[in-house]
Amino acid sequence: MFSDVSFAYPFVLIFLLAVPALAYWYWKKKEKVTPDVTFSSLQLFGKAPVTLKEKFAHVPSYLRLLALTFLIIAAARPQSFSSGENFYTEGIDIAMVLDISGSMLAEDFKPNRLEAAKKVIDEFIKGRTVDKIGLVIFSGESFTQCPLTIDYSVLRNLLKDIQMGMIEDGTAIGNAIANGVNRLKDSKAKSKVMILLTDGVNNAGHIDPLTAAQIAQKFGIRIYAIGVGTMGQAPYPFQTPFGIRYQMVPVEIDENILKQIASATGGKYFRATNNRKLAQIYDEIDHLEKTRVEVTSYRHARELYFGWALAGLLLLFVEVALSKTYLKRLP
Repeated sequence: MFSDVSFAYPFVLIFLLAVPALAYWYWKKKEKVTPDVTFSSLQLFGKAPVTLKEKFAHVPSYLRLLALTFLIIAAARPQSFSSGENFYTEGIDIAMVLDISGSMLAEDFKPNRLEAAKKVIDEFIKGRTVDKIGLVIFSGESFTQCPLTIDYSVLRNLLKDIQMGMIEDGTAIGNAIANGVNRLKDSKAKSKVMILLTDGVNNAGHIDPLTAAQIAQKFGIRIYAIGVGTMGQAPYPFQTPFGIRYQMVPVEIDENILKQIASATGGKYFRATNNRKLAQIYDEIDHLEKTRVEVTSYRHARELYFGWALAGLLLLFVEVALSKTYLKRLP
């Protein structure tokens, strides 16, 4: 009953010693009661039935002692403390910024870069519990596929619906970052994060990527940038009159810009060259962000005195009620 419970005023508990002393005093007093009428023999009453009232004659005294015990415990102010490690103080707001340009159909990832990224992002979302997550997609332009939400089922369905061709082709990294900033700038979360995934070089949009990164930094938004693509060349499917044909195309990722974007915002740059590496990167980001908003230990007190005090008062009420009614002593 008292495991993991401490008392704000433990010295009050010394008064519990009075309870057994009172019980002993009451018991001795009961034995010394002198009958009003003296009989030479009690045989006349040997067969007299014991009434229910007589059986419960001492119940009020027991209730009074028990009530006193509960009230002393309440006065000592019992408390329970929750304690441990890795406790979330606040959630994280995350904007997932995903490149859906034509080059994301390259099949150096299985089945291709876009589907591999969607699968890993989906697993990342499933691993969160209290964080608000939004989804921004981009190619030649950028738009919000899903605003910040904790309705992960809706978010995952919208992620599943993403496909290449939803926006005019191109790679507008600056516009994508600006859109992500727009999603996060009014957030009250302790940690605001953007995870930018792209496989190309900024060649569209009207906002410079580094300028957008500086804006993100002003709003306290950290950007993790991920360059997707194998080293060298990757197989890319082309539609021909004779069906799909594959051609090896060079992998061009502006790693220098992505590193500067991450560095300017206090984030980190990653290079994913296959499915396994991409999954590891999201796992690392997941770990980094959880670590940033965890506290190593905490103690939160929950007051328990109210229940004890209420129980004590209820017992006193029952004791008084019985003493004044059913178990009332005759004068």
